[in-house]
Amino acid sequence: MARRKRDFKYIFNPKTLNFDRFVEPMVNKVGRVVVFLITTIVFAFLIVLVIFFFFGSPKERMQAREIEYLKLQYEILDDRLENMEILAEELQERDNDVYRVIFEADPIPTTVRKSGFTMKERYEDLLGYKNSDLVKRVSMKLDSVASQLYYQSVSYDKVFEMARKKSEMLACIPAIIPVKESDIKQISSYFGYRTDPIYKVTKYHSGMDFAASPGTEVYVSGDGEVVDVESNYWGYGNIVTIDHGYGYKTRYAHLQKFAVKKGQKVKRGQLVGYVGSTGKATGPHLHYEVLKNDEAVDPLHFFFNDLSPEQYEKILEQAELPSLTMD
Repeated sequence: MARRKRDFKYIFNPKTLNFDRFVEPMVNKVGRVVVFLITTIVFAFLIVLVIFFFFGSPKERMQAREIEYLKLQYEILDDRLENMEILAEELQERDNDVYRVIFEADPIPTTVRKSGFTMKERYEDLLGYKNSDLVKRVSMKLDSVASQLYYQSVSYDKVFEMARKKSEMLACIPAIIPVKESDIKQISSYFGYRTDPIYKVTKYHSGMDFAASPGTEVYVSGDGEVVDVESNYWGYGNIVTIDHGYGYKTRYAHLQKFAVKKGQKVKRGQLVGYVGSTGKATGPHLHYEVLKNDEAVDPLHFFFNDLSPEQYEKILEQAELPSLTMD
C-alpha cells in the first residue's frame, strides 16, 4: 500500500514565477497555541463561576445542609424549652399555692423566679447572622428555664426543710386560748375597730380581750422564747412578748404579775403570768395579740386546738357585734 504523502501548502512566487511550498513562521504557531490556551482558561473560569454562583461548591452545599440541620435542631429545642417553661410554671404554681400555703411560707415572687439574664451584652455575640433571632430566642429561653429551675430547686430544699420541722412548727404556732375557758367571764372585745373605753372614739384594736378575775392564770399559746418582760404604768401595763419562730409572736398585756423571765424557753400551756388591770385598762382582763411577721392578725383564727367548728362559728358571729374594749 502506497504511503500517503503529506499535504503541503504552496504559494505563487512572482519573482521566480513558480509555486513555492509555504512554511508557517514559528511565531504564528506559538501565538495560535497561546490564544487557544487563554480562550480555554477564560471559558473554564466562566463555567466555574457560573457553577459556584448558582450551585455552590461541594463544601458550601455541605455547609448549607449542616446549617439547615442545625436550624431544625434549634427549632426543636425551642419547642421543648417552651414545654419546659409550661411545666416549670405548673411546678411554681403548685409550690406557691399548695406547699408554701401548707407551711405558711411566703410565695416566691414571679419576678424573682423568671429573672433570668437581662444583660443585653450577653447575647450580642449571637447577632448579625441569618438565624440570629432564632438562636437568641432559644438562648434566652434556656437561660430563663435554667433560672426558674434553680429557684424551684432552692424552694423545694426549703419546703423539704419546713416539712422536716413540721411537728416543731405546729408546736410553735399559737393554737390555744391563753386563759382556761372556765375562767373566762366573757370575751369583752374582739380584733378590729372598736370604741375606745376612755376616749370614746373608734380605734383599731389589735388583739382580743378576755375578761377574767384578777390573778387568773395566763398560759403561753405555743412553744417559743420570752423576748420581752416589761412593766409600765400606762398603755399595755405589764406585758410579756413570746417569739415562737416562723414569723409568729404573741403578747400578753395588763398582767398582774409575771411567771417567766426574759430569755426563758417556754412550752405551749406553760404559765406565763396572771390576769390584772395594769396600764390603760378599765378592769381586770387579758389583752392577747398574735403577730405574723410583726403585723397583728386576728387571734380568733388560731384557736383551732380549743374550739369546735360550732363554737368557732358562734364566736365569729359575736365578733361582728359592737363592743367596748377594756384597754
